[in-house]
Amino acid sequence: MAATADQTLRAVASDETAVDGEGQAAFDRIIEQDSRIEPRDWMPDKYRKSLTRQISQHAHSEIIGMQPEGNWITRAPSLKRKAILMAKVQDEAGHGLYLYSAAETLGTTRDEMMQQLIDGKAKYSSIFNYPARTWADMGAIGWLVDGAAICNQVPLCRASYGPYGRAMVRICKEESFHQRQGFEILLELSNGTPAQKQMAQDAVDRTYAPALMMFGPPDGDSPNSVQSMKWNVKRFSNDELRQRFVDMIVPQAEVLGLTLPDPDLKWNEERGHYDFGELDWDEFKEVLAGRGPCNTQRLERRRAAHEDGAWVREAAKAYAARTAGRQSTELIGA
Repeated sequence: MAATADQTLRAVASDETAVDGEGQAAFDRIIEQDSRIEPRDWMPDKYRKSLTRQISQHAHSEIIGMQPEGNWITRAPSLKRKAILMAKVQDEAGHGLYLYSAAETLGTTRDEMMQQLIDGKAKYSSIFNYPARTWADMGAIGWLVDGAAICNQVPLCRASYGPYGRAMVRICKEESFHQRQGFEILLELSNGTPAQKQMAQDAVDRTYAPALMMFGPPDGDSPNSVQSMKWNVKRFSNDELRQRFVDMIVPQAEVLGLTLPDPDLKWNEERGHYDFGELDWDEFKEVLAGRGPCNTQRLERRRAAHEDGAWVREAAKAYAARTAGRQSTELIGA
């Protein structure tokens, strides 16, 4: 049976003996056809490095993002809330695992990526460098932060790199539950006592702008975004995603009975979108540079957890080696 065009392209892209020119041509055609690059396919070094950076930063964000929520498990207002929050934090650990596994297929080990994080050389989402001051922040994080993540990540399910796109499918399904949980927390608070509603409003006021910054800098200041879109990793620019998010949350805020802290927020009939005010990009740069409210604390706790878990990793490696040796002996005996 004759090979399909896609199989032929992939055979060329996977051929280790192919010169870079042939590999590049096959890569370009796969991207043009909106197909997928797989780990054994030929890919440009810039594509590999860019994806490693993006996926590992995404993984780091999931792991660091466990901290502000994990800190509230023991202080959740009911047993039900504790169980829900524990499940959410567990989900985020799983997301980190999926993403580190996807990044490893690009040739960088998980140990290397983790070392880059605890050394402060790797970035993660700026939103997690802000404190979660009250229980209402658990609602604001779920509604706004996870809501922004969904806007950003659903298009990544179609990313041109196969392992990344497939990991995102499951992650997005779980993130949708997290967003609903956050919305439900805020809805209950906003329909509670005046003090509870004010607590919910304060949390939204603190979280709104940092959540909008999660999409990254404006398109004019984001060269990585442009290249990522050319490779079909990203499908929409930072500003397009930010606009989608604002359009989504305005009507949801009305249901909650809460206001979004932006005096410039208003419907633009001509554009068919909401206009919103300029964000403080100097603050964004400061947080990314490691000078946010909780940068030092987040990394110190990550380092401590990594060091405290060293014995577990060593035991797992020893067990794996022992099991492999036993299986090898059994094969020889057979």
